[in-house]
Amino acid sequence: MISQTAEYALRAVVFLAERPNVRHTTRTIAEAAQVPPGYLAKVMQSLAQAGVVRGQRGLNGGFSLARLPREIALSEVIEAIDPIRRIRECPLHLEAHREALCPLHSRLDRALARIEREFREATVSDLLERPTFHPEAGNAP
Repeated sequence: MISQTAEYALRAVVFLAERPNVRHTTRTIAEAAQVPPGYLAKVMQSLAQAGVVRGQRGLNGGFSLARLPREIALSEVIEAIDPIRRIRECPLHLEAHREALCPLHSRLDRALARIEREFREATVSDLLERPTFHPEAGNAP
């Protein structure tokens, strides 16, 4: 549903949210989030440009969240890294679908819109809460 890079970004943001008021190096975050350090450095730059994290160079430098976890929507993290691509035209490039999406692609685009809405309404704080169900146990809401 989301790219691996966006997942890496979410892991890094959760790591920072669990350890507030302290700056963490890319290497420390990468080890904890199980992300290659060089790759994570680029992810963290994108998050900093989007205003999700704050970076400071130097001896006591590192990254921290730019705002409280409850103030950062998951959509901000995902959009900074790899936005969800909505369906604007027929991916099959069928002539009959040139003016409007077919029923299937229209339905899929509505599903993507719902997913985007869920990411806008959910915050980093939601990822810190204790899980209330386990999908494999069959007790999903």
